Amino acid sequence: MTRRRLALVALLAVFGLVVAACGDDAATTTAAPTTTAAPTTTEAPTTTEAPTTTAVVTTTTAAPVAYKICQVTDVGGIDDKSFNETAWNGMLLARDQLGVEIAFLESQAATDYRPNIESFVNGGCDLIITVGFLLAADTALAACDFSPQMFAIIDQAPYPGAPWANDAGEYNCDYSHLRGLTFATDEAAFLAGYLSAGMSTSGVVGTFGGINIPPVTVFMDGFVKGVRYYNEMNGTAVQALGWNPDDGTGLFTGNFESLDDGRAFAENLNDEGADIILPVAGPVGLGSAAACVDRGCLIIGVDADWYDTAPEFGGILLTSILKNMDVAVLNTVTNVVNLGAVGNLYVGTLANDGVGLAPYHDLAASVPAELAAAVEQLKADIIAAGGLAAFLTPSE
Repeated sequence: MTRRRLALVALLAVFGLVVAACGDDAATTTAAPTTTAAPTTTEAPTTTEAPTTTAVVTTTTAAPVAYKICQVTDVGGIDDKSFNETAWNGMLLARDQLGVEIAFLESQAATDYRPNIESFVNGGCDLIITVGFLLAADTALAACDFSPQMFAIIDQAPYPGAPWANDAGEYNCDYSHLRGLTFATDEAAFLAGYLSAGMSTSGVVGTFGGINIPPVTVFMDGFVKGVRYYNEMNGTAVQALGWNPDDGTGLFTGNFESLDDGRAFAENLNDEGADIILPVAGPVGLGSAAACVDRGCLIIGVDADWYDTAPEFGGILLTSILKNMDVAVLNTVTNVVNLGAVGNLYVGTLANDGVGLAPYHDLAASVPAELAAAVEQLKADIIAAGGLAAFLTPSE
């Protein structure tokens, strides 16, 4: 039921009470509002049948009409200690700060994307947030099929190409009710690459990805280019294995789930001399961290601060490349509640704290003061320049 119809029903109800009061002196009472159940986590369906809604959260009494905000995860789960979980944390912030209802459905496979989205469309969600580049096609189609249902998608935005437009660059529909939440993670990864080059004792660092898609390779691009910039500024020759941004070739596990793959890829890079490793593969990277505990190498986390999400690896965690999806999600929900619209394209940068580097935590004393200061100055310079372009060679 739309809010306009709710308002009409409420007006008729008030009119009915006035008429009843005029015809009968007996006082009438109305039932107190009920609260919803506490959130529970359930697995998303593995078939293409419409899944059930999960994790509905009690609203506050501040707003006369509660907004319902729903999130469809990618594979990996809501508690993946990385990508999906960071986005869900933004939903929790929205619940606590704005008094909205929240719910999620976990996707176990790509075949769950569309059914999960449709389940939330039919479930009365005011805003549906899809988490990840791989959900782009289903999100684009659903946004057209169910307009003006409000959507937001992390790591993608409508552009004049598939799946958003035809070969002529003509958009499939009006996407003004859909917001892209994107991140310049190469800016933060550039800092991590510079830091790693300065910290490496072997003169070799490494990276690998989960799946070869832009939201993954943007980390790897920034990391390798940061190593190159360190070499340029300091007259060194630190090698970066696992990704070549010039021709787009590199190492990928092909998934975001296998800790065994994460261990194997890290061990292979370490065998080639890499003593600092950046896995851009969600939970797969936890396998890499376990390998570094055994091998004595250092790890760089992604998406969230792994010192908080995977504290068991604090002793070998150099830093984490922060992709603050929680901030973007909260910003979008705030737009919906206050403005009734999703808002324009969001781009998280170093300048707006949409991306960043986590503290060095247990390894802070191991980072030379001169290097730490250089990283901070580089961050300030990137912000002042409006991005990375000024720090790259013409070929990059």
